[in-house]
Amino acid sequence: MSDTSKDRVEGAVKEGVGRAKSAAGDLTGDSSTKAAGQRDQVAGQAQQGMAGIMEKVNGFIKNLTGGNKNR
Repeated sequence: MSDTSKDRVEGAVKEGVGRAKSAAGDLTGDSSTKAAGQRDQVAGQAQQGMAGIMEKVNGFIKNLTGGNKNR
């Protein structure tokens, strides 16, 4: 698995855990847990977004250096 794929998966897991934490905070009325969940969600989304950007950058570099012979 490539590093960017790994980052996408880890980000998705982090986002899911954040959603669960946020929901648990809502159910229990614990604003601290809810806030921690929201932070985890944003961190997971950011990690996935960065993985997407890195995939595009890597593809661009590969294109420039002739690594993609199909183009």
